[in-house]
Amino acid sequence: MNELEPRYEITRKDLIKDKALKIGAWTLPFVLSILPAIVFFILSLFASGVTTAMFVFFSLIALVVGFFFGLIISARLRFYRSRWLARVRERIAVDGIKAEEVDWFKHELTASEKKSLREIGSRNLLLADAFRDTLAARLTATRIVKSSKRELLLVQRRQNKLKYLKTENSENLQNDLKNDLEKLNKIKNEAEEMRIEAETRIQMIEAAARRGGSLADNELALKKLSARTQELPLALESARMEEEIRRELEKDL
Repeated sequence: MNELEPRYEITRKDLIKDKALKIGAWTLPFVLSILPAIVFFILSLFASGVTTAMFVFFSLIALVVGFFFGLIISARLRFYRSRWLARVRERIAVDGIKAEEVDWFKHELTASEKKSLREIGSRNLLLADAFRDTLAARLTATRIVKSSKRELLLVQRRQNKLKYLKTENSENLQNDLKNDLEKLNKIKNEAEEMRIEAETRIQMIEAAARRGGSLADNELALKKLSARTQELPLALESARMEEEIRRELEKDL
């Protein structure tokens, strides 16, 4: 079994790149259209007669053409950013999502979770910290469940293909795949339990935030630590299992 890579940490470079791509995607259509138009318009102020009309015409053309090309480049930037963010999220989630990394997975939160995160964060910092940690556990569990289901389908398809092969190697591989199925089902079930527990804790925190009780705040802040101890080994096991199965299938193919 190959060792997993060290935990990926978000760097300042990642934050700057994300912000630059986001701002660039929104501003490029306006920058590429307005700046050339302004340049031609200024030139028209120093010209006369037919030349002035020509520069004004070029200014209008630059406004339209620049905006069009800006939209194309903006779309490409958005596509590139979405692919880059997907890779970053996968690297973050390999060994479990941390509370401070929840913002990178906001698109995976439900509308009610986003609303609660904003409201609790503005009222109680202690509860907000516990809520973020619980959201991180819920996100990790959900991802493990989805990953496990994908791997289960992959193994089952491989089993169906091997049914028609009556060789010693195929029988050994069938046994290996059967063991993998058992492990994946165990991981999926444990992840489902983690997800249900995290969702229950989310409801508890939201209720505590509505009551505003300090005693409940402290209790929930302490209970959040148990989620981290359960989350990390399960995420590591899921990542290892996924890597093992893919490597084994590639080898056999």
